[in-house]
Amino acid sequence: MSLESVSKTRLMPVAVIPTLESALPLAEALLEAGLPHIEITLRTPCALDAMAAIRKAYPEMTVGAGTIIDAGVLPKLVDMGVAFGVSPGLNPVVIEKAQSLDFLMIPGVITPGEVERGLSMGLNLLKFFPAEQAGGAGMMKALAGPYGHTGVKFVPTGGINAKNARPYLDLKVTEAIGGSWFVSKDLVQNGEFKKIVELTREALDLTQTS
Repeated sequence: MSLESVSKTRLMPVAVIPTLESALPLAEALLEAGLPHIEITLRTPCALDAMAAIRKAYPEMTVGAGTIIDAGVLPKLVDMGVAFGVSPGLNPVVIEKAQSLDFLMIPGVITPGEVERGLSMGLNLLKFFPAEQAGGAGMMKALAGPYGHTGVKFVPTGGINAKNARPYLDLKVTEAIGGSWFVSKDLVQNGEFKKIVELTREALDLTQTS
């Protein structure tokens, strides 16, 4: 499954959906702002239903699943037409199951050893997590030194916001930045979808400015 829109916008919204009723308004807000994809974390009871609802209502939107820590959920995600999965760490059981299903996984890494483990499994897109807590853009730049020539790309996520995103975006190894500041759980819970449109547009302006 292509992640063309992620590569083009360089922005991955990481959303926690508190209620099923908030799923479609959130998707509508992102589409209105010009962001046709979303990562929905598997942290709430309604997450799977939210993905299914968005897939049905907005087939043009690329839907991904986040916080995948159990390989057992993968067949259901594939059946639902979910485009990709993201995990906080690099779990070989999850990766191998995903590969058997031809399902794109973006696992989390922090260390050189984890990057090499990912590369050895044929993965060239990795999540750098938790980005800020693990050394920020400086640490990612350090990892790019020995591994950049392999073609590996990173999606840094964790503690990133409009104020500290620039150093990540300036790195050639950054495929996209992941963030929730423009789709925060509080904004969604409070129904502030117009604010989400505004913040998402500002985030897109940031990622498209070199």
